[in-house]
Amino acid sequence: MTRTHTPPDEIRARFARAMSAMYRAEVPAYGTLVTLVETVNAQALAGDAALAARLATTGELARITEERHGAIRLGTAAELATMRRLFAVMGMVPVGYYDLSVAGVPVHSTAFRPVDPAALAHNPFRVFTSLLRLELIADVALREAAADILAQRRIFTPDCLALIARAEAEGGLTAAEARQFVTEALETFRWHEEANVTAGLYHRLHEAHRLVADVVAFRGPHINHLTPRTLDIDAVQARMPDEGITPKAVIEGPPARRVPILLRQTSFKALEEPVAFLAPEGVAPEGTTPEGQAPEGMSRGRHTARFGEIEQRGLALTSKGQALYDRLLAETRARVTPKADGSNAAQYLATLSEVFAAFPDDLDSLRLQGLGYFRYTPTGLAAQTDLTRPAAELVAAGVLRADPITYEDFLPVSAAGIFQSNLGDSAAQTFEANPNRARFEADLGAPVIDLHQLYAEAEAASLARARAALAQSPHPPAARPPARDAGPD
Repeated sequence: MTRTHTPPDEIRARFARAMSAMYRAEVPAYGTLVTLVETVNAQALAGDAALAARLATTGELARITEERHGAIRLGTAAELATMRRLFAVMGMVPVGYYDLSVAGVPVHSTAFRPVDPAALAHNPFRVFTSLLRLELIADVALREAAADILAQRRIFTPDCLALIARAEAEGGLTAAEARQFVTEALETFRWHEEANVTAGLYHRLHEAHRLVADVVAFRGPHINHLTPRTLDIDAVQARMPDEGITPKAVIEGPPARRVPILLRQTSFKALEEPVAFLAPEGVAPEGTTPEGQAPEGMSRGRHTARFGEIEQRGLALTSKGQALYDRLLAETRARVTPKADGSNAAQYLATLSEVFAAFPDDLDSLRLQGLGYFRYTPTGLAAQTDLTRPAAELVAAGVLRADPITYEDFLPVSAAGIFQSNLGDSAAQTFEANPNRARFEADLGAPVIDLHQLYAEAEAASLARARAALAQSPHPPAARPPARDAGPD
């Protein structure tokens, strides 16, 4: 019998919608945030016809409403390797290596996402996935206790593992299998308030680092935030208090600009949620609390982990542009480090804007200086110039248009800033910068894809298609030796 497979893009879209519905039920403020973002986006599009036209032309307009990214934290290499296989069923692959130890967080990470432009247009769901680095925890006994706990837990259901194996063996899943896969995979990301540890061990883990407690103390890698994309993050930030939501004091990433670059993120403070800890041997569990009766053999407590986040995406920067961004951000933070309580937010934002005045803020400058990636398409005008000329000259001649390629990835300093702002300045701890991409890829079971290579290939492919389309116009001009310029080619 011939098997008809459900496309991975469709499985990913179903999973993203199911994840959003689950998180909305678990964290009602997330639903409020999504509604606010949808309102702001509609107003942004209504008030900026050029933006609406560009998003429609580049195929991004339809995806904005459903666009989400999530984040999870894993405890072992085996969990990471299996998670890679799970995401592969949905057409998501590991892109980028992020070392968060440089920002005081004991993890290193990648982002699972689709990479093909058509797949991104269908549904650009991404999951920023971190692996705990117990070797960065100084307390050897605590490290060993955490490793023992993690080794015993199983975060995937048996049926989920079976369906992953089926997809790998058969080249995909049938419609019925895909539906079951979404249901089973969702269980890995669900919140479970029952901890794997006693309150005493939880507090030891918490003292080592709050993230260590979040990873080690629970049955699985509950999704800790789900992020809608906005077209105006400053408007969302300003209007969150009107919806009963308190935003973090500072938007992470670059300052507000005429041409958005990379990624800007904000969030609301992490929830303090009731949890049930294992009772120490020989100690009776606590009785009824305001949250209710603890399960037999467990005691009540509280844990802070999950929050709501919003993002605004801009132009993907080249390696040259990224280096300039990194230098300017480091200069800003050397002068003013933003505090989690927001007490120096105005000073930080003023310094950020002052320092980033050195970063060009118009599309032509960004393109001609080689700071960003662009997608080229014919304008429809007859080509009255040599089609072998550099891209910059074809754009200047009006036969090509250059649209910014959206940044689909993440920023480690921003990710750490969101975490620390949610959990307080005490969450910011010092670890010696210790990137280890080779170890991460060995644990992952595959290399991570270089994100700059993806953007460069997308730009080059668009230019090649545009040149081919122009060459097929009724009367293309004769070729002449190409001139040289500093623009992208």
